[in-house]
Amino acid sequence: MPTEPLHSDAMKRGPERAPNRAMLRAMGLGDADIERPFVGVASTWNEATPCNMHLDRLADWVKEGVSAAMGTPREFTTIAVSDGIAMGHEGMRTSLVSREIIADSIELMMIAHGYDGMVTIAGCDKSLPGSLMAAARLNLPTVFLYGGSIMPGRYQGRDITIQDVFEAVGAHSAGRITDEELYNIECAACPGEGSCGGMFTANTMSSVTEALGMALPGSASIAAIDPRREEISRRSGETVVDLIRNNVRPRDIMTRTAFLNAIAVGVAIGGSTNMALHLLAIAREAGVELTLDDFTMVSKRTPHIADMKPGGRYVMLDLDHIGGVSVVIKQLIDGGVIDGSALTVTGKTLAENVKDAVLPENQDVVYAVTNPIDATGTLVVLRGNLAPDGAVGKTSGVKTLKRTGPARVFDSEEKTFDAVARRQIKPGDVVIIRYEGPRGGPGMREMLAVTSAIAGQGLGDDVALLTDGRFSGATHGLMVGHVAPEAAVGGPIAAVQDGDMVTVDFENGRLEVDLTDEEIRRRMQAWTAPPPRYTSGALAKYSWLVGSADRGAVLTQPGERA
Repeated sequence: MPTEPLHSDAMKRGPERAPNRAMLRAMGLGDADIERPFVGVASTWNEATPCNMHLDRLADWVKEGVSAAMGTPREFTTIAVSDGIAMGHEGMRTSLVSREIIADSIELMMIAHGYDGMVTIAGCDKSLPGSLMAAARLNLPTVFLYGGSIMPGRYQGRDITIQDVFEAVGAHSAGRITDEELYNIECAACPGEGSCGGMFTANTMSSVTEALGMALPGSASIAAIDPRREEISRRSGETVVDLIRNNVRPRDIMTRTAFLNAIAVGVAIGGSTNMALHLLAIAREAGVELTLDDFTMVSKRTPHIADMKPGGRYVMLDLDHIGGVSVVIKQLIDGGVIDGSALTVTGKTLAENVKDAVLPENQDVVYAVTNPIDATGTLVVLRGNLAPDGAVGKTSGVKTLKRTGPARVFDSEEKTFDAVARRQIKPGDVVIIRYEGPRGGPGMREMLAVTSAIAGQGLGDDVALLTDGRFSGATHGLMVGHVAPEAAVGGPIAAVQDGDMVTVDFENGRLEVDLTDEEIRRRMQAWTAPPPRYTSGALAKYSWLVGSADRGAVLTQPGERA
C-alpha cells in the first residue's frame, strides 16, 4: 500500500471522523476495509438502453478485482441517455447535455466521499466521454472500462446493425421495402446487450480511449457478451489499486501526445465525427491545448487502414477477431504515425502494450499502414464563409468528395425529416438544417433519422447535408456537422436562403455559400435570434452556459467566451 497518506484519509482518519466511520461500518465495512484505499466504481448501468443494461455485472467483477488487490470498492451509478431511443424526437436534445451531467455527478460523488481512485464503466455514446471528463477533472487514479459492443444481427444472410434499421425507414418511405421487411429488419438488428456494433460513436470512443492510454489494452473491442469481459473487468479493478499505490494520475497519461495518438487511431479506423467534439472536451478538462486544427494535422498524416461500418464493411466483432485496436495501434506505431512512448494505465508505454500485436494475413478488416485504404485519415475539418470557426465531416465511404448545389434550408430536424418523407429532396440538393446547435437546439441533436432516410431513399451519394447540429457515428455520405458559429448565435449559416448555391468540398476543406461578405452582412442585419426553446429546467440552463462546437460544446465558466 502507499507510503504516502491516502486521499481518503481526510474522510476516515482521526477521532473527529468517528461519525464517518460509523456510517461506513453500517454498510458492513470493518477495520481492515477502512484502512485500505477506497475505489469508486462508477457505472452508467440502467435499463434505458442495451448499451448499459449489463454494466452492473461488470461492476461486480471490477469490485472483485479491487478487493483482490487489497482495495475497498464502493459502487455508485449515474445516468446514461440512449441515443438510439432518443433519436429523431425531442428526447435527442438531452443526449449531449447528459455528457456534462455524467461528468458532474461522478465528480461530486468522488469528492463527497473522499475516494482515492476510480474505475469508470460506460457503454452508450455520451457516457464514455462524460466518464473521461470526470477522470481528467478529478485527476485521481482512474481506469476506464468499456461495456463492449453488441453482436451484429443477421438478416438475409448478412450482418446488420441499428444503422440498417434507420436506413430501412427511408427505404420504406420510398416504397423500396415492404412493411414486413421493415419489421423483420427491426426485429433482427439488435440481438442483445452491448453498444451499437459498427464504428459508431461508442466504439469509436472506446477505441480512442485505448489509444489514449486510459483503458487496458484489448478492452475496446471485446463484445459485451464475451466471457473475456469478466477477466478484463477484474484486471481493471486490480490495475486501479496499482495506480493508487504508484500515484499515477490521469493527467500523467492524458498528455497532448496521448491526445494526438487518440486522434490518429480515430481517423485510421473511420471513426465518428463526434470524436472531435468529445476529445476537445476531455482535453479541456485535462488542461491540454487541443483544437480542430490538430485534427486536420493528424488526419493528413494518418492513413485510413480499417474498413469499418458505416463507411466500410465490418463491425467491431470483426476487428476483435483479428486482434482488436492493438493491431491498429501497432501498425501506426510501426509507420511512425503515433508516439509509442506515451504512458498508459498499465504502467507501460503504448508501444509496450501492443508489442506482440500481429496483423493477420488473409483478412481485409485492417490493412497494412504501407498499403492503406486511403492515404489520409477519414476526418476532415472544413472552413469557409459558412463555417468561419470550422465544421467537421467524414470521408470514409464517400464517393463524391465535392458538390455544389442549391440550398434547401430547414430550421429544425423535424421539418427536414418531413420533407424527406414527402420525397421533396432531389438529387443535387444541399440540405441545410440549422438552429440545432449546442445553444440553439439546445443540445446539438444528431441527425441520423434524416441522414439515414436520405440514404434509404437511394440519395446518399446524390445529396449533401450540413448542420450546426451533430451526426450519429452511423451517418455516412457527404455530411457536414458542427458548423460554427451556429445559427442561434448569428453564425452565417443563418443567412442562407433556399436556392443559394452552396459548395461542400471535402478535398480542400471548404464550406462556402456563393454570397459576398457584404450580402451576408446585409442579411444578418435583418436577422433576429429566435426565442429559446426552453426557459426553465436543465435544457434552459445548458443553453445559457454551453459554448461553441469548435471548442467541444463544453459548459463555460464565469468570464469565459461562449
